[in-house]
Amino acid sequence: MTNTNSIQLTYNIAPFEAGVRFDQLAAQVFGDFSRSQIKQWILSGELTLDGAQAAPKTRVKSGQCMALSTQIEDHSTDLPEAMALDIVYEDEHLLVVNKPVGLVVHPGAGNRTGTLVNGLLHHEPALAKLPRAGLVHRIDKDTSGLIVVGKTAPVKLALQEQLKDKTVYRRYLALAVGEVRAQKINAPIGRHPSQRTRMAVVESGKTAVTHVEVLFKNDLFSWCSIKLETGRTHQIRVHMQHIDHPLWCDPVYLPARYNQLLTYRDLPKIDRQVLHAAELGFVHPVSGEALRVHADLPVDIAELLEKLGIAF
Repeated sequence: MTNTNSIQLTYNIAPFEAGVRFDQLAAQVFGDFSRSQIKQWILSGELTLDGAQAAPKTRVKSGQCMALSTQIEDHSTDLPEAMALDIVYEDEHLLVVNKPVGLVVHPGAGNRTGTLVNGLLHHEPALAKLPRAGLVHRIDKDTSGLIVVGKTAPVKLALQEQLKDKTVYRRYLALAVGEVRAQKINAPIGRHPSQRTRMAVVESGKTAVTHVEVLFKNDLFSWCSIKLETGRTHQIRVHMQHIDHPLWCDPVYLPARYNQLLTYRDLPKIDRQVLHAAELGFVHPVSGEALRVHADLPVDIAELLEKLGIAF
């Protein structure tokens, strides 16, 4: 038997969004659903503008309210799975988990089980009612660190809005090759033109902004604190390669010529990019409290830095 879930979501249109087409803005705001599904809800009257049915091409106005009230079928095949989760903050509305290196976030081809989603569904069965088990954002399989999860649709949407408004504080720690200088990297990111599994800085890509500070450096490496203004796929890894300071041990974006460092300087190596999502800050959607959580460095990165004589 197929279950159905009730979806009740609202969104107040900001002044800078005035003039955008109703269907286009709705697709951005309610990003967990497809554009075709959004259009269908607009045409059926389940997605309204100021309480009334409106045409998809209607230009929205500041202060108007989009409201989605519908039932969706739950076809999810993701199964709960007992897993030791490192939860650094939790209340009845949300949780923040410290994802270990090697843990895939979403189930997919070849990894239907053993993912963070499977563990979250076991920890909080009610998350099965939400798209992607309430995950607000994601990090790569081989990047460790913090991810926030909304336990209800309104909380998840509110956190996603904070991400869109660039008010979520995200700080990463990374080891880059060479002597990096503090800088702001503003370069659009999209699919690599010939290698479709990679991302690259391309003129047709989406806006991507990264802020880099240097905590420690020597003639070989720079230990960096990196803050994200946007959240594109592989953003830090691509941007650091773009400025000719790729992340150490990155299996995708570290050029092969850097392997000479291993041969000639007898340097230690780990099996993934040296990148850790160390801090996450946001406003609690229900209490209004400003929260900031921290995750200590994982053992593999800490041991590597010790061997390299890098203070951290």
